[in-house]
Amino acid sequence: MRRHHDMGGQDAGPVDPAEHNHAPWEKRVDAIMRLVGDEKRQLLRVDELRRGIEELGPGVYDELNYYERWISSITNILIEKGVISIDELGRRMEDVKARWEASP
Repeated sequence: MRRHHDMGGQDAGPVDPAEHNHAPWEKRVDAIMRLVGDEKRQLLRVDELRRGIEELGPGVYDELNYYERWISSITNILIEKGVISIDELGRRMEDVKARWEASP
């Protein structure tokens, strides 16, 4: 049985192989993945990232772009492993929001 994210063999149109500029937040997501998966920390492996992306479900999976799927998966796995808590994440997000709104 094919899962929602498995598009292999289906007609999806041409792939644009051209390089594109990444937004700063996309670069940060990539850096976060490299940090949590490095030899020193070993908090997350690539196969776990993929599992987390595949578990997002059809609605969420379709609505998110590539790096949004990555950060969602990373977040869920770090919560699952007890590295961060939902409360801590919520507090940090509120801090970031407050700083963003206070900036000129």
